[in-house]
Amino acid sequence: MTMNRTVRIISSVMLVVVAIAGGYIYGRRGSAPPAVTKGQAHVDGYTCPMHPFIIKERAGSCPVCAMELVKKTAGTGITDKELKNVSHVALSPTQQIMANLATVAVAVQPLSKDIACTGIVAYNQERQGKVAAWLGGHIDRLLVKSVGTEVKKGMPVAEIFSLDLYNAEEQYLLAYKTVKILNSSVSSSFPANTQMALGEASERLRMLGFKEKQFELLQKSITPSVRIPLYSPFSGVVTEKFVQEGQFVNVGDPLLSIADLSSIWVELEVFESDLPSIKVGREVTMVSPSNPGQTYHGKVKLVYPFLDPKTRTLRLRVEIPNPGLKLKPEMYVTATIKVPMADSLVVPVGAVMDTGKRQVVWVESKPGVFLQRDVKIGDRSGNDVQILAGLKAGEKLAITGGYLIDSEAQLSHGAEASSIPPASARNKGKLDMDDMKMK
Repeated sequence: MTMNRTVRIISSVMLVVVAIAGGYIYGRRGSAPPAVTKGQAHVDGYTCPMHPFIIKERAGSCPVCAMELVKKTAGTGITDKELKNVSHVALSPTQQIMANLATVAVAVQPLSKDIACTGIVAYNQERQGKVAAWLGGHIDRLLVKSVGTEVKKGMPVAEIFSLDLYNAEEQYLLAYKTVKILNSSVSSSFPANTQMALGEASERLRMLGFKEKQFELLQKSITPSVRIPLYSPFSGVVTEKFVQEGQFVNVGDPLLSIADLSSIWVELEVFESDLPSIKVGREVTMVSPSNPGQTYHGKVKLVYPFLDPKTRTLRLRVEIPNPGLKLKPEMYVTATIKVPMADSLVVPVGAVMDTGKRQVVWVESKPGVFLQRDVKIGDRSGNDVQILAGLKAGEKLAITGGYLIDSEAQLSHGAEASSIPPASARNKGKLDMDDMKMK
């Protein structure tokens, strides 16, 4: 009797346990989410780009970083067969935002080659000159006393004491007075030699540097002067001074050297290999460390017909305006010469990953899906690079976030999908070589 009661109690307990376990399993089976196929993402609410574990049913802000939540969208739609290709990488919207991913379409654009070179500021020899003595004598007064003084065209720079000048003025006054007296006489004519003497005296004074204004002053004063001023023939800055006050000079002796710095030359040096690209008229952009932030523009005016045998470089001459005289002779400049080229496929430099042996880009084959492709690059111009092979116009490729795509390729497909060989592969190759040497 007691045995039967015990058996019934044990049986009842087992039935209860089985019922509870079955209900739990049935409930779990009914609440399980639908399976998500590879290449698809489950659409369910909003998430934070910086904290993907934050999931909300409604739009709002992230409770961790206060960033605006983004809607979880469907995946890339790439099939399992396509994902088996190790060159394909699919990024979720969250990964794209975190990588700051941006794409650009490949286009045919005009491209110019940049030739970098250096140079030195020099005087413009076409705007240099000297003030010379027109007659022999003593420098009675030097009006420009030091190098660096700025002079204007027609400005007196010195006064010369000369007996030759005194004698020439005496002859002119004598002829002038004679002609004046004869003109006021009752006679309607006077000897021709008198008029000729006046002309000869005037011409001699002009050769000594006399100007029309000085003729007028001499005719009014009727007194010869033993000093004559010397004038600057052009504007500029005094670069050399050859005389002192009281010094005797002969006809033609230089007094001052003057240079106009409003327009200067820049002597650039380029390598011999760049010679085929250099022509007169090429645009040049220059900067000087002495004037940071200031850019100067000019054109190649002359290509010197000889090379420097020591440096194997070729000299170029560029003439540029110099407002404010900020550029001084002997200043150092760096320059870039623009060489126009034929229209080519052009992409930003940041879109190309250079491994040393290969140049790789990530082409967007579908939205969010990127395909690795080798390319051949040409010349570079600023932030752009020429594509010679591997791409077509209109294709989109990643210009930022390429290294994240490369990292995702390694995680998803292994190291063979990466454009950059991992260290383990390089070390393995080294170990294999060591084993061969030991054998």
